[in-house]
Amino acid sequence: MQYAQRERTSFLSPLPLPERTAVGRALRTETVGGLVLLAAAVAALIWANIPGGSYDAVRDAHFGISALGLDLSVEHWASDGLLTIFFLVAGIELKRELVAGELRTPAAAMLPVVAAVCGMVVPAGVYIVTAASSGGALNGWAVPMATDIAFALAVLAVISTHLPSALRAFLLTLAVVDDLGAILVIAVFFTHDLNPLALGGALAGLVVFYVLQRLRVRGWWWYVPLGVTIWALMYNGGVHATVAGVAMGLILRTLPDDGDKRRGPERASPGQWTEHLLRPFSAGVAVPLFALFSAGVSISLPALGHVFTRPEPLAVVLGLVVGKTVGVFAGTYLTARFTRARLNPDLAWADVLALAVLAGIGFTVALLIGELAFTSGDDAEHIKAAVLLGSLIAAVTATLLLKRRDRIYRRLWEEENLDQDADGIPDIYQPRGPR
Repeated sequence: MQYAQRERTSFLSPLPLPERTAVGRALRTETVGGLVLLAAAVAALIWANIPGGSYDAVRDAHFGISALGLDLSVEHWASDGLLTIFFLVAGIELKRELVAGELRTPAAAMLPVVAAVCGMVVPAGVYIVTAASSGGALNGWAVPMATDIAFALAVLAVISTHLPSALRAFLLTLAVVDDLGAILVIAVFFTHDLNPLALGGALAGLVVFYVLQRLRVRGWWWYVPLGVTIWALMYNGGVHATVAGVAMGLILRTLPDDGDKRRGPERASPGQWTEHLLRPFSAGVAVPLFALFSAGVSISLPALGHVFTRPEPLAVVLGLVVGKTVGVFAGTYLTARFTRARLNPDLAWADVLALAVLAGIGFTVALLIGELAFTSGDDAEHIKAAVLLGSLIAAVTATLLLKRRDRIYRRLWEEENLDQDADGIPDIYQPRGPR
């Protein structure tokens, strides 16, 4: 007991095991992860607006290994390095959905997949039309395409006391497909100065990673050095380094192996173990640090005015707020109307509308694509401000809609419980569907 107390009070000492476990468990929940991300974004805005330029000095400071082409600024280490952990976890999540989740069967996956695709195409179209009509640059068309998984699920988790679980499954599938589309866009449209030798080395490393997984080779000492090598080669190959994280996540096995007489069955698959270990670091360190060094913009009336007077930032805001809502809702409705796909009976179209608005939160990946599309200082700052403002509008509007739906479902739940209390068994003849 005395030792535990001494360990807690020593400066920068590791937390005791029970406290580390509690922190890790909290960071694996959408609510806490989203709140940490929000806190980092607010801290970035405050720090960036403190006179003296300390924010810019820290963000632009360089360190690394020049001989390996890895002498990067703090901002680039956060976006190209730490954010790879986030995309590794997202890749594992996508693989799980493909193998054992909503994307396993075409019938169940059709609605959220079509919603995700339309939720990428329509915002891009809104951006192009808005920017082109005012003579703006079209290179930011991909900025409003991506939904932020952490923020969107956090908002839903905070509000959802009586909302159906099918709503979260729909949003999760949509956001995972959305992230895959964003990564493909980054890999195809935002590559630069391709280095065939380094890129070939990264692909060879991924093949070795795949073979190790197929041979059931265990041990982090195999995969961590290999993963770092693949990341470095991918970065020097000219493809955004986060693509390496998604690729490795998709390769990892996500179902436990039955094993054999020598090894026995696995308690958890490599993908499950990796996600369990890395999700707290992703939610508590990697994504918040990216937000800290990417969301810092100057807040002033002239700066906010540029969001609505310049074509590119305005196109981003409209793409997130209007394009996402129209794309996700229209894609879902038209697919259910003209194909055999059907909306989950636990959901109403009002739920889908609220979820479509929620999909307009495009924080993490939208900021990343904005940095890749706009490299000059003023343009990049305006795009960041547009992403933050558009995401805020979408989050507030979605919160109001979801709170209303939650009240309706809570009233239905209370009515059902009153029926059950009255006669001892649920009244199966009372209508229960969403309204």
